[in-house]
Amino acid sequence: MTGRDRVRTAAPLNPSRGTALTSALRRLARRDHSVGELSSALLRRGFPPEEVERVIESLCSRGLLDDRAFAERFARSRLERSGQNAIRAELRRRRVERETAESSLLSALGEVSEEEALVALARRYWASHGRDGAGRRIQKLHLFLLRRGYPAPLVSTKLRELWPEWSAELAEADFENEES
Repeated sequence: MTGRDRVRTAAPLNPSRGTALTSALRRLARRDHSVGELSSALLRRGFPPEEVERVIESLCSRGLLDDRAFAERFARSRLERSGQNAIRAELRRRRVERETAESSLLSALGEVSEEEALVALARRYWASHGRDGAGRRIQKLHLFLLRRGYPAPLVSTKLRELWPEWSAELAEADFENEES
């Protein structure tokens, strides 16, 4: 018996081709999903709600589907390039319950510094957009970081710390954002 055969025979689930379980396992093999996201996908594929519910319960009880773990992994992986507002919105879009999303995001923020990620992203942006004048570049950077989901007060503070000579241009950007 080869290692490959052992894995097949040891699998506790025996999905038949074309079942909701098969579809769910294939989706989970490709990437992590939230409970709501996977449920919606199975229902869209036309599986009966009772079967979908049974499959979801089975996957949860076996530890193959866990919203809290999903949300924590998702938040940690996104904090390098997105702010907490964007991550929060994306978790909600992926149908993670609000409380689970918030606690998972707080947990991830305890491990990955949002400030450090913002500074690193700002420096990369600054270096790669040298064709713009510095005044215009700081305003564009400010908007870029806001679109990435970083909180406005944090963006303004960090950019003023990094490039204090462009505070006047940042004040204009802050004023334009307040009017919007």
